[in-house]
Amino acid sequence: MKRRRHTPEQVIRKLAEGDKLLVQGQSIEEVCRHLEITESTWHRWRNQYGGMKANDAKKRKELEKENARLRKLLAEAELDKSMLKELAEGNF
Repeated sequence: MKRRRHTPEQVIRKLAEGDKLLVQGQSIEEVCRHLEITESTWHRWRNQYGGMKANDAKKRKELEKENARLRKLLAEAELDKSMLKELAEGNF
């Protein structure tokens, strides 16, 4: 099967479609086959996006990006701080 990335909006749309099929009485295997995903992907998506709306998922993605950017800035600042400390002590 070809590997592809789904946007959060697509994931939420597929989860909603899968829930409708489950309510109609289809098994989880049939639903996953219809959505063209594996059962483990279904469960991972349910844990990650269950109950979210599309705009919530988009906001979450933006916050994760911002968090990664801030972590990188903090790491760079800590590195600069340690370099300046070594220079001040004369251990270069």
